[in-house]
Amino acid sequence: MPQRMPLRIWRPLATAAIAALLAAFLTPTAAHGAPRESRPVYSYGNAIRESVWVDTGLDGDGDGKTDRVAVDIVRPREPAAQGRRIPVIMDASPYYSCCGRGNESQKKTYDAAGHVVQMPLFYDNYFVPRGYAFVGVDLAGTNRSDGCADVGGRSDIQSAKAVIDWLNGRAKGYTTRTGTTAARATWTNGRTGMIGKSWDGTIANGVAATGVRGLKTIVPISAISSWYDYFFAQGAPFYDSGPDSLSDYVDSPDAHAKCAAAQRKLVDGAPRSGDWTPLWTERDYAKDANKVRASVFLVHGMQDLNVRTKQFGQWWNALAKNGVERKIWLSQTGHVDPFDFRRAQWVDTLHRWFDHELLGYDNGIDREPTADIERHPDQWVTSTAWPPRGTATTTLRPGRGSQAGVGTLGLRTGTGTEAFTDDPKLSETDWAAHIGESTAGKAGFLTGPLTKDLRVSGSSTVTVTVTPTTSTAHLSAVLADLGPDTIRDYADSGEGITTLTDRTCWGASATGDSACYRVTQAKKTAVSVTVFSRGWADLGHYASIRKGVPLTPGRAYTITLDLAATDHVVPKGHRLALIVAGTDKDLIDPPSSTPTLTMDLSRTAARVPLVGGEAAFADAASGSAATAPEATTQGGLRTSHAVRRIPGETL
Repeated sequence: MPQRMPLRIWRPLATAAIAALLAAFLTPTAAHGAPRESRPVYSYGNAIRESVWVDTGLDGDGDGKTDRVAVDIVRPREPAAQGRRIPVIMDASPYYSCCGRGNESQKKTYDAAGHVVQMPLFYDNYFVPRGYAFVGVDLAGTNRSDGCADVGGRSDIQSAKAVIDWLNGRAKGYTTRTGTTAARATWTNGRTGMIGKSWDGTIANGVAATGVRGLKTIVPISAISSWYDYFFAQGAPFYDSGPDSLSDYVDSPDAHAKCAAAQRKLVDGAPRSGDWTPLWTERDYAKDANKVRASVFLVHGMQDLNVRTKQFGQWWNALAKNGVERKIWLSQTGHVDPFDFRRAQWVDTLHRWFDHELLGYDNGIDREPTADIERHPDQWVTSTAWPPRGTATTTLRPGRGSQAGVGTLGLRTGTGTEAFTDDPKLSETDWAAHIGESTAGKAGFLTGPLTKDLRVSGSSTVTVTVTPTTSTAHLSAVLADLGPDTIRDYADSGEGITTLTDRTCWGASATGDSACYRVTQAKKTAVSVTVFSRGWADLGHYASIRKGVPLTPGRAYTITLDLAATDHVVPKGHRLALIVAGTDKDLIDPPSSTPTLTMDLSRTAARVPLVGGEAAFADAASGSAATAPEATTQGGLRTSHAVRRIPGETL
């Protein structure tokens, strides 16, 4: 699509009469035919700014009163004066006061009357002049809301769902936090689109999974679909803390004083054993994908090591099974908003998406390719469907090579064994950098140089049969592309972007709320190996994620690891590699022991979604034999920075 130039700051229109004239010209009933694009015809400087407290019907803080959540609203003044109702774009967040939103960590600010002055991010600046209301909701327990943050549970989800119910006349709202004067949303048609990154996008997923009426679309960015998978990978812990640490981080001072009981429920319901509990069932939205009525425009960084890509893969697949209208963008970044890696195209696409889904404009976005994928920094391709048609799961099998720990990867079942010893000091980058060497900490298997490009698209699994020497063991499996490339430096603190000093403006500004944001550019690095998919597990959960058990040293166990969803092309001349090892430093915590694990190659296999399936692999791998490459150092790509312990922009 053509790239639009950054928008200049819109000056308030001289009079409401001019705005009304323009608005009438652009309505669907105008003589010039149905519109295809909303225009900035309303005054942002004269917009109505108001706050409402919506009753959630819950008493999460146990004070004997139902909780009210704060709802800050920015909406154009002119439509209400004309008797016209407008749709809503909503971002429900725990971060509006504790941490800030976006690359510049913006927080809400208020005037003396308690009305919002600065609404973080560009959504209100851009969309309010185009005839939308923007609504920023403080989740329960945060900023100016009652209750307790419960990290994706009933309180979090009800915080936002109740607001959609209020917008549609099904819930009570009040003009103050404690008063009795009712507030009604007579200015909206109830059609709502939710958007947000990380925890915010997670709430959008969770609310959609309730099937609430009035929610027409969601745009989850780097969002969670199952909170268990944020804290654990099949029993293996990612962090040394649980959801209680996140609620403690975002809770307001009022919530800190009242929410000890809610905190205790989070501690007791999320044991560090990695066992699945009812707490995780409540926070699993993918299981309720059959309730989703809203369309979904999903965005995720394929190297996001905070909200890992298993999250979008399982959500996307669950939505597909239920026929939900979907669109997807996949970048090479880590945990980064598309506004900061593809700004002009993002604003244009989001604009057309909301116009189509909330205003009903026939602008053709529903007939465009389903997927946009960043193949190289700032170089994008599209797919009509995702994964592409013709993608088929192909079983690849490891085999022994000429030296220990450096084997082959192909279609034939392997024989014999390979062994490695868990070394918590090593990471996936260490393993990949020494793929051609016999090292004690990993087992690597690789094809020969490919004679054709090979595209992996979707979610893989790796089934391994291993015999441990101790009663505890963790496993990691990664897919890697061996060959030189220039990629976004997702291991850098910017996770693939560099923030500059210049600014571009996207919408209208007002005193205290600028629409201008610092420009970013791709942060690139040259590499010799790219890890593009990964998965982890606690071997003690081999039989069930519900309950882990101690291992019997010397006994063989079989477990299937779920690898993260991806879309990656291994180019002609490169090699595809599978690496199996123990603890992945900085990504999972180590077990209580240091086991040596012996793999049975005849009972180990990777199931990889390949465009063209087995025939494509056989064709691409039919050239030279799978000999070991020369040992190389992974140039430019350092061990990933410490993974953030909160799904947002901070820490």
